[in-house]
This record gives sequence, C-alpha cells and structure tokens, in this order.
Amino acid sequence: MSNPELLSEPCAVRTVRETQSELSELCLPNDTNTLGTMLGGHVMHLVDLCGAIAATRHARGPIVTASIDQMTFLHPVHLGELVLLKSQVNRVFRTSMEVGVKVWVENLVSGTVRHTSSAYLTFVALDRSGSRVELPPIIPQTEEEKRRFAEAAERRAYRLALRARTAKK
Repeated sequence: MSNPELLSEPCAVRTVRETQSELSELCLPNDTNTLGTMLGGHVMHLVDLCGAIAATRHARGPIVTASIDQMTFLHPVHLGELVLLKSQVNRVFRTSMEVGVKVWVENLVSGTVRHTSSAYLTFVALDRSGSRVELPPIIPQTEEEKRRFAEAAERRAYRLALRARTAKK
C-alpha cells in the first residue's frame, strides 16, 4: 500500500510508485455463480475500482474509465478465496493514462496464490464540468516500470489505430 506522506502536490510530476494501489476482497456467496465461483463481471468491477484508485492518486481529481483492454480469466476464484489486485499507472499521455491491474487468487487454507487475470485500462482526467484536463507526467524509475512505460506507448498506438478503423465503418 502506498504511504500517503509520499504523495506530491496536485500538479507535480509523480513516480509510478506513488500511484501503486492494492485491493483485496473475500469471495462471498453473493459474488458467485451457480458453480460457486466469482462472477467474471464482479472481477471486472474490482479491476476497474483498483485501477481507478491508481488513476486518482495520479490525477488528484476526477477520472473516468475510457477503455479496458481484453481480459482473460486464467483461474476461477472459488467461494471463500481471497482476490488480490494490484494496480499502477504505467504511462501518462496528455489527458489520459494507462493503468495496469494484476489479479491473483489466494486459497487461504492451502496458501496457494495464482495469477488469474491482468488488464490495461485507460482513464481520462476531467474537471468538475466534465472537460478533459491535462495530467502531470509520470516518471518510471525501475527497469520494470520503464519496460511497462515503453510498452504502454505501443498499446496506445494499437488502440488508436483500432479506434480509427472502427470509426471508418
């Protein structure tokens, strides 16, 4: 979990570390389907929430979800298991940012932890009237953060090309 004392002024440049977020939730009966596994839509909801926390930590203002890339569910989350999510801002563009979210499932009895999903979300920063606002830059520091930063530019180019092709139809 990030330390609130590390967070900077609203318009200041931030590090990826300052945006990192964690969320965990126990899989309860209301979250499950008839097979006793967590509903995929509920996992997606948690991904959006965890991603929004990282995005808000960076923007220090209102944000909205603009897109979620493909999600694959590698392992089910069974009733009574713990869902663990971690997110961080990978890259900031002008008014949007890419946030990466990883999801794990932990069996609390056996201690087994498995990666179950990952997703990239795009969030847009808005002012109180709903107009886009410019975001402060983000500084990747570790080799992993720098790799994610570079790959985020490639994913954005792909998303924009896909959106342009879709708009022509």
